[in-house]
Amino acid sequence: MKVTQSQPAILLLEDGTVFRGNALGKIGTSGGEICFNTGMTGYQEIYTDPSYFGQVIVNTTSHIGNYGVVNELEEESASVKIAGMVCNEFSPIHSRKTADGSLQEYFEKAGIVGISGIDTRQIVRHIREKGVMNCIISSEILEIEALKAELAKVPPMEGLELSSQVCTQEPYFLGEENAEKKVAVLDLGVKKSILSNLTDRGCYLKVFPAKTSFAEMEAWAPDGYFISNGPGDPAVMPYAVATVKEIVENEKPTFGICLGHQILAQASGLSTYKMKNGHRGLNHPVKNLITGLSEITSQNHGFAVKMEELEANPSVELTHINLNDKTVEGLRRVDKPAFSVQHHPEASPGPHDSRYLFDSFVEML
Repeated sequence: MKVTQSQPAILLLEDGTVFRGNALGKIGTSGGEICFNTGMTGYQEIYTDPSYFGQVIVNTTSHIGNYGVVNELEEESASVKIAGMVCNEFSPIHSRKTADGSLQEYFEKAGIVGISGIDTRQIVRHIREKGVMNCIISSEILEIEALKAELAKVPPMEGLELSSQVCTQEPYFLGEENAEKKVAVLDLGVKKSILSNLTDRGCYLKVFPAKTSFAEMEAWAPDGYFISNGPGDPAVMPYAVATVKEIVENEKPTFGICLGHQILAQASGLSTYKMKNGHRGLNHPVKNLITGLSEITSQNHGFAVKMEELEANPSVELTHINLNDKTVEGLRRVDKPAFSVQHHPEASPGPHDSRYLFDSFVEML
């Protein structure tokens, strides 16, 4: 493809910090919560992960775009979900034979605004010290005061309910209809690779919208329930908490991942909180307290379950702990067939250390 000189762009953080760089993707303006991902591969999977809805992603690896994009095969949902992208070196050309096109063309088609030529190390150090905050990227508004006015319109992530915006709007089926096990999936922003891990293990799935009632899902007579990942603040999702509470109280085998983990925690009487910095990347060490083994995990979350409440709750057991900051990474009900993890065992992209959790869920069925 033809390489053209990029237009200037500005990244403005909520605390007034300004970064100047080059425009990528669509020429425009876009804002959201800024966060960084430390993964060195898998950018297309990250951009299409519904859990990133409303967030501007800082890719910390040096080069982004160098291997292009593969339509559908490497996508975790039907569309790009991020609000914007920040990187150091952006490649307008790609060198992978199997690629369907460049990342620049992909972003243009999806309407994603981005900025390159930024010292991502400086941004990461800044965010780690100050905490997550909103930001805005623009390649059309280059006047700082005008950008500040636009940034003020961007709502904070805390208090946002987003699952109903990214989930399926109608139920659909996946897998072999004559499979031995049927699993109802409560879609809060599910990734395709999670669903594939279930169908690959012989499960027939019916994926339901986020606000589906327990009665409607139970009418399908599933053998168990999966509560998916997704974006937003779990503290403002009483509809999901009530549904999962009914599922658990009715002794149904239940498995939750990421946001699903937080919702199961709330359904069990625990609270969640907004982290100063979330966990996003492919190299987070987690210890399984049941087996005593450590796992390298893929993570993507900005909220967590309160450890002190879990330790004081006799009906909940801590099963996994983060070895970096000792936060809750997994729990199980001691009185019901339900468990969950904060990290992503499907790990697309990422390591496969935790995929045994899908096997554990299928055995429960």
